[in-house]
Amino acid sequence: MRFLLLLFTLTSFALTAQPDRWQQAATYEMEIDMDVKKNQYDGIQTLRYINNSPDTLTKAFYHLYFNAFQPGSMMDIRNQTLPDADKRVGDRIKNLDKKEIGYIKVGSLTQDGRPVKHETVGTILEVELNEPILPGATSTFKMEWEAQVPLQIRRSGRDNKEGIRFSMAQWYPKMAEYDYQGWHANPYIGREFYHIWSDFDVKITIDGSYVVGGTGYLQNPEEIGYGYGPEPAKRAKKITYHFKAPKVGDFMWAADPDYKHTSMKRADGMTMHFYYQPGEKTSENWENLPKVMDEAFAYINEHYGHYPYKQYSFVQGGDGGMEYPMGTLITGERSFPSLVGVSVHELMHSWYQHLMGTNESLYAWMDEGFTSWASSEVMNHLRKKGLIGGEASDNPHARTYASLRGFRQSGMQEALTIHADHFATNAAYSVAAYVNGNVFQEQLRYIIGEEAHDCTLHRYFNDWAFKHPNPNDFIRVAEKCSGMELDWYREYWVNGTDYADYAVNKVESDKKKSKIFLEKIGRMPMPLEILVTLNDGAERWYYIAPRLLRATKDQPEYADNWTVLQDWPWTNPTYDFTIDVNKKDIKSVQLNPRNRMFEDDVENNSWEK
Repeated sequence: MRFLLLLFTLTSFALTAQPDRWQQAATYEMEIDMDVKKNQYDGIQTLRYINNSPDTLTKAFYHLYFNAFQPGSMMDIRNQTLPDADKRVGDRIKNLDKKEIGYIKVGSLTQDGRPVKHETVGTILEVELNEPILPGATSTFKMEWEAQVPLQIRRSGRDNKEGIRFSMAQWYPKMAEYDYQGWHANPYIGREFYHIWSDFDVKITIDGSYVVGGTGYLQNPEEIGYGYGPEPAKRAKKITYHFKAPKVGDFMWAADPDYKHTSMKRADGMTMHFYYQPGEKTSENWENLPKVMDEAFAYINEHYGHYPYKQYSFVQGGDGGMEYPMGTLITGERSFPSLVGVSVHELMHSWYQHLMGTNESLYAWMDEGFTSWASSEVMNHLRKKGLIGGEASDNPHARTYASLRGFRQSGMQEALTIHADHFATNAAYSVAAYVNGNVFQEQLRYIIGEEAHDCTLHRYFNDWAFKHPNPNDFIRVAEKCSGMELDWYREYWVNGTDYADYAVNKVESDKKKSKIFLEKIGRMPMPLEILVTLNDGAERWYYIAPRLLRATKDQPEYADNWTVLQDWPWTNPTYDFTIDVNKKDIKSVQLNPRNRMFEDDVENNSWEK
């Protein structure tokens, strides 16, 4: 009840509790005509761009992602020179022939009815505006382009390893984002995206035998059939799918003549769509997937904020798993636990990427890491419910902690502040984004406590959905929910790679009392939990806050006997405290007994008689 009242209060004041950062806005109207034999299509786009910033814009930038799939592109060279290139890419771009490459060739482009000067530079279209777009003004761009779908290399493309004809992600000229940090016209090197929330109206004309699904609500189901509605009496040689998607950051679709399309309407009215090629490796698992994902949605909505759209699509395609608004592309020939795992992970991105809209290029850990943390929680819940194999765990994040500890021994770790494309190795990026972000979230729960952490996740959703939050925005929410000062935690974990390490040095007798000596070895300060177990099995918990926390955590449920000790200044390398128990009656002293605080060395955490 206390948490519900707190959440109600926070939600009620959400609009005034934090700054309402301005957002650019756009509407896309697009029509494309696909030639499935040539793997090419022609496109027409009308883009209405609204400048909600306080700045006057004199130029604009579009992403032309398909241009990355050409020999000599920046993505190609990067993967030839990285010491641990993505095996899905490697030298494959280098070896593409003319019919296998991808491209987007912009023909005409006008701004408010007048031709505008533009130049294609790799995967970026640079546009010199005829007239500046003033603050609060709207400008309309009209474009015609032609494109070729590349052989499936990374995320998007044709004819993937499972035989899906078209995985259409990053397929259209997409306006780059402009925010309080300026334009974000990053070339497509390999990873992470950033977007303007836009309304999409998309018409896809394609061979009549193809089933299409992905982002957006189909507007003409009676003309399509294929699981959207009753089969039409006659289907034309080419048909047009008409989709609309409100306030999303991107538009993905996939198409295949062998897709089976099923759907399930949840109790809350939201519909889940499933598209897959039936077969021995897919049918049984995909038929069982809806029930499990229904439970996953219920858990996610309760714990992380309610999904605001009326639809989500699970689509077989792509090269592994990749998130998009209102849907995901995932390879489908998997074991059932693997299929559920990738579906849960990509679904969670709908919260920490597509609703929050964090700049993945700059703060990948806030998307991939938070998503990984929440995915582990969801998967553990599904195991408890008996919906997937495996035993539920008291600590579903233990392996993630061990993974980070092991990687740090390699000497390859880099700070989370590195731009996603500029890490020295793919391994360093992966650990920073997925592992570090995961540990950051679980360790925060350890620092501020369960109730404050629940509050943080709900308030983060309520305050910052559709507003592109940065690391400080998130940590300020945690401070408001916990009453603690947490800037030090963000600064140590994000800006550097020196973390916490504490040790139990010794225990000394002092008549009928005992003195316990601790040492701070790592540079990062942290609150400490110490468990003293007596010979008779009794447990005593002691808590030490770093002085800069400016607060103490509430007694957790797992600690019946809880004593708050004097705080520890981060400058002091040692600390000791006295307990009213003789040393001979102490069985063990264990620091960080639940292993929720990350440490490089966990072997120095205990003293035993």
